Amino acid sequence: MSQTTGPSTGDTGPEAEVSGLSYEQAREQLVAVVSQLEAGGVTLERSLALWERGEALADHCESWLEGAKKRLAAARDKAEQSG
Repeated sequence: MSQTTGPSTGDTGPEAEVSGLSYEQAREQLVAVVSQLEAGGVTLERSLALWERGEALADHCESWLEGAKKRLAAARDKAEQSG
């Protein structure tokens, strides 16, 4: 899992294609990948490619969510210090 607070840059492999996606775009594509995998009927090679892309998309979404959590915590801390 990536430890960044947003999209990473300079990636290679399946993650390179997802690095510029917003959270919403990555989540939408992840849903599509999961649907394709659940439907079956694809070759083993295609299944592996879909799995790798799904992992990269999930990591990307997780990095956005972790970043959002950190921003919320910082805003909460700032509000508590002000109030």
